[in-house]
Amino acid sequence: MTTNRSTRGSLDAMEVASIDQLRAHQLERMRWSLVHAYNNVPHYKKAFDAKGVHPFDLKSLDDLAKFPFTTKHDLRDNYPFNMFAVPMSDVVRVHASSGTTGKPTVVGYTHSDIDDWATVVARSIRAAGGHAGDKVHIAYGYGLFTGGLGAHYGAEKLGCTVIPMSGGQTEKQVQLIRDFDPDIIMVTPSYMLNLADEMDRQGLDPRELALRIGIFGAEPWTGQMRNELEQRLGIDAVDIYGLSEVMGPGVAQECIETKDGPTIWEDFFYPEIIDPNTGEVLPDGEYGELVFTSLTKEAMPVVRYRTRDLTRLLPGTARPMRRIDKITGRSDDMLIIRGVNVFPTQIEEQVLKMNTLTPHYELTVYKDGNLDKVDVSVELKEAGLSDSAKSDVAAELQHHIKSFIGISTKIKVNDPGTLARSEGKAKHVTDLR
Repeated sequence: MTTNRSTRGSLDAMEVASIDQLRAHQLERMRWSLVHAYNNVPHYKKAFDAKGVHPFDLKSLDDLAKFPFTTKHDLRDNYPFNMFAVPMSDVVRVHASSGTTGKPTVVGYTHSDIDDWATVVARSIRAAGGHAGDKVHIAYGYGLFTGGLGAHYGAEKLGCTVIPMSGGQTEKQVQLIRDFDPDIIMVTPSYMLNLADEMDRQGLDPRELALRIGIFGAEPWTGQMRNELEQRLGIDAVDIYGLSEVMGPGVAQECIETKDGPTIWEDFFYPEIIDPNTGEVLPDGEYGELVFTSLTKEAMPVVRYRTRDLTRLLPGTARPMRRIDKITGRSDDMLIIRGVNVFPTQIEEQVLKMNTLTPHYELTVYKDGNLDKVDVSVELKEAGLSDSAKSDVAAELQHHIKSFIGISTKIKVNDPGTLARSEGKAKHVTDLR
């Protein structure tokens, strides 16, 4: 997977194409993808026929709305390999979700898919401010999870030196960051906070390191979290977006010059926003559920895959391709508290507004009689506060949550270092209802 060094660092042709050129390119690739899925995946032939549509019915990009959605349930029903559109002899790698809510969702890749994936991740690292010769510390997990290997191949394709640390071993992570002095780190934002805590414990000043860019993804995070990471570590913090069912990391990437939401690499992935209740396609700028159709995937094409991520499409800025706004939550992890729709990131935003608290928090949702209750456990930055001062902190956060979100909560203020730290995606919510 070697790239000519003379072209590294230059933008790809479609990154500077006109909108008309981009849309024509998408239509050509989408026609191929729909035919490929229909002819080679029994699920899609059955779903298209049931909806009364054929790939040749796609005359314009707007015609995609006629085609059926794909859901995680469809992938699990066809576990493990029945969504593949090529023989297993052509599949060079398999990834899968953790399967914590049922059978894992399995995805496969041909050689061409792997090369496309490396291309979009290399493009993403470059858009984040990386370039050939940078050292990239990868603390995403390796294995069936797409994060580690996805970042790895992309960084290599860009011409970077990869430090394939994977997740966990926090003390050793910081030792290697100190000794190897990477320029870029790719990791979940919640685990980066864990690493920052360990840097403090080891007496390491991150501002004395070469580290200048953090590419953070795999979980939603807020603008307040960005400020926390940048101020604490002295880096540029940018958002990478992806999901294994569509490809892995690198579906979209925030550009360092604007930091205004991830740019979708639309020459590989066609986005839509739909009303999550009706399935109606919404205009750009309106909030709804993000849906993707793959345009180049050989092993496992996806047609109108419902991500459950809630966001909106925005016009391009640093690139002509459209951006997604920050993910506000998922349509399937939304909490309904006494009729109020609540996402954990809304609680996080209020926690991060308070200078006395770390970004670590835990929510416990339960029933008290017929009423929903929410307990919020937070952690102080500094030890030694009196019980009276802790009560004041709790009262202030309780007020903010009530004022901005509209729910009543019970706040527990904990001493520094007492809440569990994440070594991957943070688990913030325990729902006991």
